[in-house]
Amino acid sequence: MTFSADDQRFMAQALQLAERGLCTTTPNPRVGCVIVKDGQVTGEGWHEKAGGPHAEVIALNDAAARGLTAVGATAYVTLEPCSHTGRTPPCAQALIRAGVARVVAAMQDPNPLVAGQGLARLNAAGIATACGLLGDEAHELNIGFVARMTRGKPWARLKIAASLDGKTALQNGVSQWITSPAARQDVHQWRARSCAVLTGIGTVLADNPQLNVRGIRTPRQPCKVVVDSQLQTPPDAAVLNHTNAQPQVLIVCATAHPGRRQRLESAGAEVFPLPDRHGQVDLPALFAELGRRGMNEILIEAGARLNGALISAACVDELLLYQAPVLLGDSARGMWHDGGNALTDLAATPHLNIIEHRIISAVPRDTASDNLFTRARFL
Repeated sequence: MTFSADDQRFMAQALQLAERGLCTTTPNPRVGCVIVKDGQVTGEGWHEKAGGPHAEVIALNDAAARGLTAVGATAYVTLEPCSHTGRTPPCAQALIRAGVARVVAAMQDPNPLVAGQGLARLNAAGIATACGLLGDEAHELNIGFVARMTRGKPWARLKIAASLDGKTALQNGVSQWITSPAARQDVHQWRARSCAVLTGIGTVLADNPQLNVRGIRTPRQPCKVVVDSQLQTPPDAAVLNHTNAQPQVLIVCATAHPGRRQRLESAGAEVFPLPDRHGQVDLPALFAELGRRGMNEILIEAGARLNGALISAACVDELLLYQAPVLLGDSARGMWHDGGNALTDLAATPHLNIIEHRIISAVPRDTASDNLFTRARFL
């Protein structure tokens, strides 16, 4: 299907609107909509949060507030209009009632409750439809939502801070701070868009992290997930410091020691036993559970042992690697632990596809503080 330059321009505008919901829409997708008539934008909107009006309805209301009509207009939507009643009525029906003549969607909704039915309903009402314009960009914006809808688990990003020679800590465990403040601030952007930040008990005991978003304005904090087989998390750990307005803390264990469990639950955590047959946390089952809870994107900030276990269990989709211009040497700790199963064949090593590579600099720039950022996806 051929799209015009104007089609491209208005869909790009709709995608920019959708990005405004980057940190707020979970568990819903990020969606933007632009209503255009006679080459002019008459209304626009974006979905802000679950339970609130969808982008199409906001755009139609915006047109009405301007005293403009959507009759005969084209609606550019970054995701197929929904056809079912959830927390809000179906958007396809709202567009039909508004009298639009054409709907262009960037991509089909992967939700089985929609999955083409929204476009079909529009077609049945005599509205021309098209799908696929800037579809790759729309898919990327909602990669976590798509992952959860199509495979039942969220999109998982593994963040690692390392030296140029791939080391994450000195031999004695000291790792704060290898990377620069600018690099660490960049990490908070990834935290802000994530539904949860996941770590292991080793990191909790060694670094006592807060795992919250700091230095960035955000209307919500991500859930905190701790993989802790034996419930060793101290009740006064920083990860548990929160108020009622802040997020859930989920501690996933293999053995639910009653006394330890009670102390952690009294500190505000949810303790969730999920053992595998080896007496460890069942990692694939954990990610399926996070998907069941409506989580779209997970950011992993853990140590080498849990990193290795997650990679071996095929639980990681993407790597976020921050490298500082320092060398820590052969005795320092690496990025991931192979569990004692040393690789002997290069063909069997994990392979990734680099999709982004940039330098993160301080402002004003200090070249001694420049960090390399690489984003890569597991093949």
